[in-house]
Amino acid sequence: MSMRYLVGVAVLAWAGTASAGAGQAPGAALKNPIPLSPESTAAGKQLYTRNCAPCHGTSGEGGPGNDLIPAAPDLTDAAWDHGSSDGEIFTSIKSGIGPDFNMTPFKDRLKDDDIWNVVNYLRSIAKK
Repeated sequence: MSMRYLVGVAVLAWAGTASAGAGQAPGAALKNPIPLSPESTAAGKQLYTRNCAPCHGTSGEGGPGNDLIPAAPDLTDAAWDHGSSDGEIFTSIKSGIGPDFNMTPFKDRLKDDDIWNVVNYLRSIAKK
């Protein structure tokens, strides 16, 4: 693959995300490709327990924080600081939340389908 091709692809990808996301939070336009199902929710719960519960608590209601990081937010309530659509949640998990990245990116630890399963699990534990 030529360098010119790679640069062209990168520019097109950047242009697409810049224009598609104008005025929207990152990921707002993403649609969840994994249907909400008992299987997806169960897989998401396992992944959540292993990867997210240390900070957000086993119930998803937030963690205590410490001297180095702020308390992790409640993931079961209706108010989300970084967007609450499936795509926004997916993007927050995959890319982390800057600028300090107290919420670290999971893109190198979880596959996209795994992240979508976590999104579905979070939907299942949301307070009604």
